[in-house]
Amino acid sequence: MSPLPAPALPAALLCDMDGTLVDTEHQWLAAVADFLREQGVAASDEVLAAFAGAPVDDAAERLVREHGVALGVRRTAARLDRDFTARVAAGVTVQPGALRLLDRAHALGIPAALVTASERHVADLVLRTLGAHRFALSVTSGETPRGKPHPDPYLAAAARLGVDPAHCLAVEDTPTGAAAALAAGCRLLAVPTVPGVVPGPRTAVVASLEDIDLSDFPFTPAV
Repeated sequence: MSPLPAPALPAALLCDMDGTLVDTEHQWLAAVADFLREQGVAASDEVLAAFAGAPVDDAAERLVREHGVALGVRRTAARLDRDFTARVAAGVTVQPGALRLLDRAHALGIPAALVTASERHVADLVLRTLGAHRFALSVTSGETPRGKPHPDPYLAAAARLGVDPAHCLAVEDTPTGAAAALAAGCRLLAVPTVPGVVPGPRTAVVASLEDIDLSDFPFTPAV
């Protein structure tokens, strides 16, 4: 019997931003909730769950289509973007274990990429807190033909790093982001901030990034 291949480190660490590395998913959902209330729509947890991890333009389209917002998609997107950006500019909280995870990846020689559904100007604000030097590159909303939940952002990050997506570890917190990472072929480490991500053959679910040691994560190379 041939021995099983030894566990290998990920070829790259592809990290979502909002809710995963920084506690901004709640700020995003608060921006959506405030907008819904202004429009006379109840912002229940069930309604808000559909917007978790969604790009601004997709969220605006959903608000107009499903909730009858009369402003139109462009003006709705502009309002959401302005409110969310202001909240982020006021300060963000780094998630427990996030910087340790990124620094451990660097120490192990694993390149890290930021793969976010937020706009470039929001990502750049957050990178000031996280430290842009911790990332080899970043992919933001509008920089690929399609955004999450499509695989394009993760495929783009892997391609720019010159690695196979199947050998990458994606880190996500929402079903929207999880769907994008899995569709790209990545292994997934989920740290959920909203319900909906379940363990699977390529998905591990943990309560906190503090629980992760990349050198122990089972990542068997293809044979």
